[in-house]
Amino acid sequence: MTPVVRALLFATIGVFFLQQTLEVVYYLFVFVPQYIVLRPWTVVTYMFLHAGIGHLFFNMLGLFFFGPRVEERLGSRSFLFLYFISGITGALLSLIMGPSAAVVGASAGVFGVMLAFAWFWPEAPIHIYGIIPIQARLLVIITTVLSLWSGFGGRGGNIAHFAHLGGYLGAFLYLKWLDRKRQDFRKKATAGPPVRELKFTGRPQVDLQKVHEVNRAEVNRILDKINAHGMSALTPQERLFLSNFAATDDRPPPVS
Repeated sequence: MTPVVRALLFATIGVFFLQQTLEVVYYLFVFVPQYIVLRPWTVVTYMFLHAGIGHLFFNMLGLFFFGPRVEERLGSRSFLFLYFISGITGALLSLIMGPSAAVVGASAGVFGVMLAFAWFWPEAPIHIYGIIPIQARLLVIITTVLSLWSGFGGRGGNIAHFAHLGGYLGAFLYLKWLDRKRQDFRKKATAGPPVRELKFTGRPQVDLQKVHEVNRAEVNRILDKINAHGMSALTPQERLFLSNFAATDDRPPPVS
């Protein structure tokens, strides 16, 4: 059991029992879309309420099975962001699609975790009812289709299908952002130091008397190359080297 998953399990179960004993907990935490401006905190707190013991059990079972592996992959901090971003987007999509229905449950957060699991291990087998094997990515596809069908006029029941879809959406966007962030980091980490290419406006003026004899032969070679082929024939490295000895329009020649 990983730290954040453990904390979420205990917190959610603890709030559920408080909800059963203190009626005010439900009214403080429940998300009612039409009251979002008056009670903005409920886009998070609704995730700790549940409609019954069965509702709580299946959500926590999903968190227990999918959460630890995803947390180990992402790290605890990113996992926590994933969970709550999924829950918040679940609440917001419910707001857009059904502005009067109250919403409770951790389903959006758990669905976000399930999508992350399928993101990293798409072919991992998930056993429905402990018997029927199905690939993780196929499970996400099937539950998405069912939530869309149920949400748009199918057998919706008393289930917040748009919260489930919002959980998938939030997790997808967050994982895409993490991928982009890591790609940018890898590019910066693997890139060499930037090559400063001096923009000569004409043939560079070089005072060979001020060039140390160690570098004089290379400077002469580059100047000969310019005479033969023009400035465009220089490589960025040759331009950089020559810039140490050349006078340009915007910089005086170095003084040795």
